[in-house]
Amino acid sequence: MVLRWGLIGCGDIARRRVAPALRALPNCELVAVNRADATRAAAFAQEFGARKWYADASGLLADEEIAAVYLATPVYLHAAQAIAAAEAGKHVLCEKPVALNLAESDRALAACQANGVTLGVAYYRRFYPVVTRLKELLAGGEIGSPIVAQVNAFEWFNPASDHPRSWLLQKNLAGGGPMFDFGCHRLEVLLNLFGPVSKVQGELRNILFEREVEDTCVAVLQFAAGPCGVITVTHAAHEAQDTLDIFGSRGSLHLANLNAGTLRVKTAAGERTETHPPHANLHQPLIEDFAQAVLMGRAPQTDGAVGREVARIEAEVYKSTVNGE
Repeated sequence: MVLRWGLIGCGDIARRRVAPALRALPNCELVAVNRADATRAAAFAQEFGARKWYADASGLLADEEIAAVYLATPVYLHAAQAIAAAEAGKHVLCEKPVALNLAESDRALAACQANGVTLGVAYYRRFYPVVTRLKELLAGGEIGSPIVAQVNAFEWFNPASDHPRSWLLQKNLAGGGPMFDFGCHRLEVLLNLFGPVSKVQGELRNILFEREVEDTCVAVLQFAAGPCGVITVTHAAHEAQDTLDIFGSRGSLHLANLNAGTLRVKTAAGERTETHPPHANLHQPLIEDFAQAVLMGRAPQTDGAVGREVARIEAEVYKSTVNGE
């Protein structure tokens, strides 16, 4: 069985990860692509073996050969495109976050449910082998009871106004700053590891840059199961970081670079290093799981409910800062 796809949006992430994954997976076929620039849409289709291309997304959604769409578009387009796809009877795998805010996320999820189609969100770190290993170690009690998890995600980002990603600095297009852009990925990782969040506190600041969205955010999460989580993200630090540290009552787990997958385990018995690298194409396991879910009639691992919970936590982070709670 093969799931036939349409790709809406042919930018950087589509070129580097999504289209190559759709071409490589045996249970997927990239049938058509959509890009407003017709010449570039045609070139992209030819490059990645798609048989059709559309300059208008509505044409792609009307194509009866297509069963699922991947939305590789900016955040402000996600909800409307997901709803349109659902109403056209297409399954939807959407880039993160699922929408600009919780209300839009709920509308997209409701449209997919009402039309009997599957909604997935591209939280691809769910499929990192090292994250699976962390869950095993936590469940096995090797570091005792988890107490605190700390995440740092630092990326210098100060684009010129004509930069193709400058829209990320406009609140009505991006939803927020680094907490919205890549903090959402780290929220999903902690949700996967520790379960539901019962309390959220956020601090958003413009420490270095004057812009519509924050350049720095710290979020403190209280998990219902007990531990606390702290996520610090910034667009303003010179040193890039992508760390995850989990401290337990009898040991600790350390990832100096989450994307690399090298894990350091410290307990009373000593210290060891394990290596669990991700797939060379970070999106491929995500897309494979979604395709299998649709073909087998089950929910994907990062379904609309996961996307909605991340959106809820982000809403609490921004609300607590605005209200000074």
